Amino acid sequence: MAAGGQSAPGAAKPLSLLRAEIAQASLRLAEAGVGSPRHDAEELAAWVHDVRRAELHTVPDHDFDARYWEVIARRANREPLQHITGAAYFRYLELAVGPGVFVPRPETEVMVGWAIDKLRALDVAEPLIVDLCTGSAAIALSIAQEVPRARVHAVELSDDAYTWASRNIAASEAGERVTLHLADAVTALPELDGRVDVVVCNPPYIPLTEWEYVAPEARDHDPELALFSGPDGLDLIRGLERTAQRLLKSGGWTAFEHSDKQGGEVQRIFLEERGWAEASDHRDLTNRPRFVTARKG
Repeated sequence: MAAGGQSAPGAAKPLSLLRAEIAQASLRLAEAGVGSPRHDAEELAAWVHDVRRAELHTVPDHDFDARYWEVIARRANREPLQHITGAAYFRYLELAVGPGVFVPRPETEVMVGWAIDKLRALDVAEPLIVDLCTGSAAIALSIAQEVPRARVHAVELSDDAYTWASRNIAASEAGERVTLHLADAVTALPELDGRVDVVVCNPPYIPLTEWEYVAPEARDHDPELALFSGPDGLDLIRGLERTAQRLLKSGGWTAFEHSDKQGGEVQRIFLEERGWAEASDHRDLTNRPRFVTARKG
């Protein structure tokens, strides 16, 4: 310490109370098995103190809010971060989420990017898109937002998820071009048969036999309807392959998300003898197989 109580030149600044608490919270979350402990500790600190993460250092010690440790305890119990804050971020969207609706994941953003690029390449004045199993409406709203003249029909079977999707659509300017349907995706929208340019879907695809291996955030908080689909996880995809074939116009495209272990199996569902061409598998940002695309012949 220099004379007069001043810190010596080059000395590290002491941590603020909040930054010190974040460091401790990160350790607690790591011990609880949370995959991104520092990120989540900072996100929750920013949420509780109503600042951005980049502004955490500006919170005075006397403004530290003890509620921070309440939300850290909830996250340590593996409640999803998005359920605590009430928000999920997907591409350029902020979505309202909570119990009863699947929390959108970053890996799905790559499939949506593919669909948006394909729609632009099709050069259709007002493309028609169907989003099956829409959940929070993340996919439908992203396409409507990024393809300005697109008309999107979103289909959801769950009453709870439908409520969340309705809320998100109502809150978005792009929601004016999204029509939400409470219906079974397998039989939905017969009035659009043969008219759709792109069908996109993030269906349930986890095998029932893998229940115990699913992360607690998903297994205990996401709706089962959005996670599991038969012994091999592909029951609904097999049914929705026929739905996509029915809805698409000749030359239209479809994209289906799957787990990183199902690429070959899903690709084999979209066979030439069933009316498909150019079926191929694509990887996500972690270079893992993530979604299959195919063109209606």
